[in-house]
Amino acid sequence: MTDNIDFRIERDSMGDRQIASNVYYGIQTLRAIENFPISSIKPLSTYVDACLLIKKATAIVNGELNCIPQDISQAIVQATDEILAGKLREQFVVDVYQAGAGTSHHMNVNEVLANRALEILGDEKGNYKRVSPNDHVNYGQSTNDVIPTAIRIGGLLALSHTLHPALEEAIAALENKAVEFQDIVKSGRTHLQDAVPVRLGENFRAWAQILTEHQNRIYTASGDLMVLGLGGSAAGTGLNTHPLYRARVVEVLSELIDTPLEPAPHLMAAMQSMAPFVNVSGALRNLAQDLAKISHDLRLMDSGPKTGLKEIQLPPVQPGSSIMPGKYNPVMAEMTSMVCFQVMGYDNAIALAAQAGQLELNVMMPLIAYNLIHSIEILGNTIAALTERSIKGITANKDRCLAYAEGSLALVTALNTHIGYLNAAAVAKESLETGKSLRQIVLERGLMSEADLSTVLNLEQMSAILPLSRE
Repeated sequence: MTDNIDFRIERDSMGDRQIASNVYYGIQTLRAIENFPISSIKPLSTYVDACLLIKKATAIVNGELNCIPQDISQAIVQATDEILAGKLREQFVVDVYQAGAGTSHHMNVNEVLANRALEILGDEKGNYKRVSPNDHVNYGQSTNDVIPTAIRIGGLLALSHTLHPALEEAIAALENKAVEFQDIVKSGRTHLQDAVPVRLGENFRAWAQILTEHQNRIYTASGDLMVLGLGGSAAGTGLNTHPLYRARVVEVLSELIDTPLEPAPHLMAAMQSMAPFVNVSGALRNLAQDLAKISHDLRLMDSGPKTGLKEIQLPPVQPGSSIMPGKYNPVMAEMTSMVCFQVMGYDNAIALAAQAGQLELNVMMPLIAYNLIHSIEILGNTIAALTERSIKGITANKDRCLAYAEGSLALVTALNTHIGYLNAAAVAKESLETGKSLRQIVLERGLMSEADLSTVLNLEQMSAILPLSRE
C-alpha cells in the first residue's frame, strides 16, 4: 500500500484516482497520460504559451465582470504569468495525439493553473471546491472555442518570433551576396543543359525576391488568424458567457500579444471551419517548395570539387564522410531540403484533418495545432541556420564561372537575330563536333565581321538584365 502522504485523491465524473502530490496536473490529465502513450511528443512550448495567454485574458475579463471571485481571478493570472516566465513547464504532459478537439491538453492547462492558483491562495492542490479547473479557470469557455483560438494565437506567435525574423535575415543576406557577386558572369542552365550567360549576383537577387514574395503571402494568409471565435463556448452560441465577455476578452488578448485581433462575425463558423489554418499552411508549403529548390541549387552549384560545377563554395561546417578523408558536404542545404519535405507532409495532413470535421466541431484540431505551429517553427529555425551557417559565408569561384560561360554553346543564341536561327544551329553543331570556337566558325563562314561578332558576344552585355520600360 502506497503511503498516502505521497498522493492526493482527486475525483471526476468517472470516479476517484490517486494523483502524485508533487504534480500540478490533475485527474483528467492522468487519464489522458494512460490513454495516449502514442508518440512521447509533448505540446509545443509556443502552443502552451498560446493557451496560457488565453487563460490569462479570460481570467482578467471574468474577474472584471464578476463572473468569478476577484481573488481567484488574480491567482489564475499570477499562475499564468509564472508559467509564461518558465515555471512548471514540465507539467504539460499530454501526447500531441490525444482526445479529439484537444480536450485532454485543455484540461491539462486548466488543472495546472487551478492547482497553482490554490497554492497562491494558501490552499492545497486538489481542493477544487475552492478553485476549480472547470468552474473557475474555464469559466465561460469550452475546448471547442479555446483550442481553435490557441492555434491562431500560437501561429501568430510562431510567425512573429521565428519565421518572419528568419526570412528577413535571409533576404538581407541574399541581397548582400547579390551585390558582392554582381559582376561575376556564369553560364545559365535550363533542363540542366548549357544556356545563355547570367550574372551570379542575379541568381542570389532572384532568391531574395522569391523569399520576399513568400513572406508577403504568409503575411496575407496570417490575417485570418487574427479573427477569433473565442466566446463561442461549446457550439458557437456563447452559452454560459457574460454578454460583454466576447468583445472584452478579444481586446485583452490583443493587448497581451500586441496584435490587432477581432471577434469573428459568426462564432459558429469560426469554430467549425479550419480554413484559416489550411490557408497559412498552404503558404508555408509554397515557401517550402521554393526553399527546397534553392537548397538544391546551392548543392548543384557547389558540386565537386573536381568533378562537379564548383561555381561557388559553401562554408564547410563539419567532416562529410566517415570513410573518405577531406570530404565536406553541403549539409546545411541537405538539412533544409529535409525540413521542407516535412513541412509539405504536414500540410497534407492539415488538409486531411481540416475536411474531417462534422456538424458543430472539427475534432482533429490537436493534429492541426501541432503540425501548423511546428511547421512555422522548424521552417524559421531552418532558414536562420541556413543563413548563418551557409549563405553568409558563400564564396564564388569567379574563374570557373567565367570559363563555363565562355565555353557554353548557348552563346550562339545571341547570334540568332544576326545570322538566323538555322545558321546559328549549324554553327553550334559544328562547334560541338570539331571543338572549334563559335567565334572561329562564324568568321570562317563569313557570317559576320569580327567587330560585329565581338559586340554581339560580349558576355557582360549578354548577361545583364534588361531594365523594365513602359515607353
